[in-house]
Amino acid sequence: MSDCLYLFCFARSTLLPALKGTGVDGRSPLFIENFRDISAVLSAACLEDYSGLSAESRMQDLAWIGPRACRHQEVVELAMSYSPVLPVRFGAIFSSLKRLEEAASRHYENISRFLLHVDDAEEWAVKGSLDRAKAEKALLSSHLALEAENLASLGPGTRYFQEQRIRAHVGGKLNTWLEEATKTIADELRRYARDFHSYKLNPRVMTEGENEMVLNWAFLVPRGNAAHFCAEIDVINARCVHGGLTFKYSGPWPPYSFCPLL
Repeated sequence: MSDCLYLFCFARSTLLPALKGTGVDGRSPLFIENFRDISAVLSAACLEDYSGLSAESRMQDLAWIGPRACRHQEVVELAMSYSPVLPVRFGAIFSSLKRLEEAASRHYENISRFLLHVDDAEEWAVKGSLDRAKAEKALLSSHLALEAENLASLGPGTRYFQEQRIRAHVGGKLNTWLEEATKTIADELRRYARDFHSYKLNPRVMTEGENEMVLNWAFLVPRGNAAHFCAEIDVINARCVHGGLTFKYSGPWPPYSFCPLL
């Protein structure tokens, strides 16, 4: 039974055509409701799927939520192919068109401002990982090279203790080096972006393969800058890989990371 409305995103009504396809249930057709110059992309849905005690367990079932979350993303991306969008998180439902209209009216200025902000731009994700042992080795090699002339003038015993002092110094400076290096890289990439967001790392997801995840960034990149943005990351990778720092990028995505709180 369809007894509520499922919201995918808001878009510009002047740009958005009728969308073909179904909602997350695979049955209910997509439709559009206009509020002034803003469109809401919707489908009918079953309230019981998203509300109540049974919904709590259903939201933990990957077999149930997986295909529906993928369909949600597909519909948002379909709308984004025609218009800037304000994507809504999976599972947003309204009891009636009246309730949706009230919400759209209440947040009209924020929605309209956001659609202007993301016009002709897409989100790109950048994650950075660190091979700490490799980074320490590279940093040590750099410091030893700087001290090479001084070390060569010392006796074997003194040189040994001086090298150990340098090793201890490098171990304590790695985090400072990492902070400075990633700040420089963020500044380099932000030249191509309209907006930037840095996510706080989840301690439970601090590894990327065998390496330590050290950053999780989102950039709002104008479409005309996307190729240059990706090429810049490739250049940065070539420069940093010997120091144990590597970057992976993915996109384009709908601009979830930059949505206002409604």
